[in-house]
Amino acid sequence: MRYTPLTAIGIVSLFVTLSEAADRPARPIPDGDGTRARFLKLIDRPPVPLQATEQPAAGATNLKEVAFAFDSETGQRVPGLLVAPANATGRLPVVIVLHGTGGSKEGVRPLLRQFATRGLIGVAIDGRYAGERSGGAPDAYRAAILETWKTGEGFPFIYDTVWDILRLLDYLETRPDVDPGKIGAIGFSKGGFELYVAAAVDERIAAAVPCIGVQSFGWALEHNAWQSRVSTIQSAVDGAARDAGVRSVNAAFVRRFYERVAPGVHQDFDGQIMLPLIAPRPLLVINGERDDRTPLTGLKICVKAARDAYQAANAAQQFEFRLQPNTGHAVNPDSERYAVEWLVKWLKK
Repeated sequence: MRYTPLTAIGIVSLFVTLSEAADRPARPIPDGDGTRARFLKLIDRPPVPLQATEQPAAGATNLKEVAFAFDSETGQRVPGLLVAPANATGRLPVVIVLHGTGGSKEGVRPLLRQFATRGLIGVAIDGRYAGERSGGAPDAYRAAILETWKTGEGFPFIYDTVWDILRLLDYLETRPDVDPGKIGAIGFSKGGFELYVAAAVDERIAAAVPCIGVQSFGWALEHNAWQSRVSTIQSAVDGAARDAGVRSVNAAFVRRFYERVAPGVHQDFDGQIMLPLIAPRPLLVINGERDDRTPLTGLKICVKAARDAYQAANAAQQFEFRLQPNTGHAVNPDSERYAVEWLVKWLKK
């Protein structure tokens, strides 16, 4: 697997004038504390050949659909769906679409087709313990998280799918119809979180739209606002509490749970730490104003950190934050349309 390191830059002087800054090209944000390297070391596993396979899938007459699969690690076969313009030639930009909890690659097929009708390639995979990877078990994802609590093996909560995304990038680079310099991604809820973590550690993601996923886990723990996020994996948390002999789940136990199943998610790899590492690549963050799963005050901490990083990289115009008024954990149709147009704009440049 190949990771291209970002070049470090010096500290931007606080006294640089706006006119001077405007003359400077956008620059990658430095990772002086080694966050990327630490995260990649945490999720690293022995490399295996992709062993990719492909076969045609049913699709509209003006589009080409391909079912593909590859190995991301020993014992993990990742199924995917690719939708492309039927008669396209040459290398095309790509948009990866990442589903949320309980979703699947088939569930995002309409969005893949939208991108394909705009002259891009749309790609989706099943996340860990979702879709074809659930084994038919209705609660496979949460059961796997509970098993990690008990054994300390694997990271089914977010991190394993991040690894699969990095391997998906490896696969896409092997395709003759893919422009490897123009791979963007959009993710929803859990997929949004997986996306911004993956984009933070791998610059092959050229443009990113995390939707209703950006959050500060640490802030939520410190301000008793963790309940809605935990509810998405409630059976795993409750099972862990029983296993630990804890009668009532509180912030202290949730912190302990996170440290076991996703080390650093509320500290070193929290939203306000990872999001800035995407700079200066185009980044659009979409969240709901009333989304209890991504509490607004914690979200704003992440957004400020990202905005500061983009300004320091002289790339303020490449960061956008779209806060949907009076909206909970959802992406409104107008926001989805905006995200599609935004990705097409940046990836077709």
